[in-house]
Amino acid sequence: MPNTLTIIVPVYNEEKNLTRVEKELQSYIDQCKLKITVLFVNDGSKDSSLQIIKQICTQNKTFNYLNFDKNYGLSTAIKAGFDHAESSLVGYIDSDLQTSPKDFNLLLEYIDDYDLVTGVRSNRKDSLIKNMSSKIANGIRRSFTQDGMDDTGCPLKIIKADYAKRIPMFQGLHRFLPAMILLQNGTVKQVPVQHFPRIAGKGKFGVWNRLLGPLADCIAYIWMKKKYINYKIADKA
Repeated sequence: MPNTLTIIVPVYNEEKNLTRVEKELQSYIDQCKLKITVLFVNDGSKDSSLQIIKQICTQNKTFNYLNFDKNYGLSTAIKAGFDHAESSLVGYIDSDLQTSPKDFNLLLEYIDDYDLVTGVRSNRKDSLIKNMSSKIANGIRRSFTQDGMDDTGCPLKIIKADYAKRIPMFQGLHRFLPAMILLQNGTVKQVPVQHFPRIAGKGKFGVWNRLLGPLADCIAYIWMKKKYINYKIADKA
């Protein structure tokens, strides 16, 4: 198994969650055999998130941060994390902690044999409307991509860094990470993980951007798939 991991944590107006994020991630790091770095990506937060992140990173050298000059969106935050990671693996978890860092271990069990391992939120703790809109959006996306994934919106993933860094990024890409690995002839697996209710802060996606966004992104993905350049060197001198 690769032995270094960068955990990317996108942040947008999550001041009420960040102390808990540090505590839970540090608890996971303390019992994990991998060498782990946490990378906060502050996506133009308008609350005190940046100040709290800076304090965490000053006190704990395992934690680092990137700070955007304005809000660019989740996909850009994830891409920035990929670009700046220096580890053999990259992970991703949301700062709302509706998934548990401890469940990274469930994904790591398979990373030797797959290039991306993603969580599938079992027994989701969201509202009925949110669950239904996510289910419809996943069905739309799956019909376009044929990636076989049931829950690409799950904010808990592990990816081999060389694959992550080659992903051609666009807005909305966070819904298409498994499909982008498959474009590289990589392999993907999904694993059930825990899901928890949000206990602080506010969700960033509503019903409409959860439904209309994926449809528009699917069209962009189909265009990219047709134009995507992928090759293998058979021989050279």
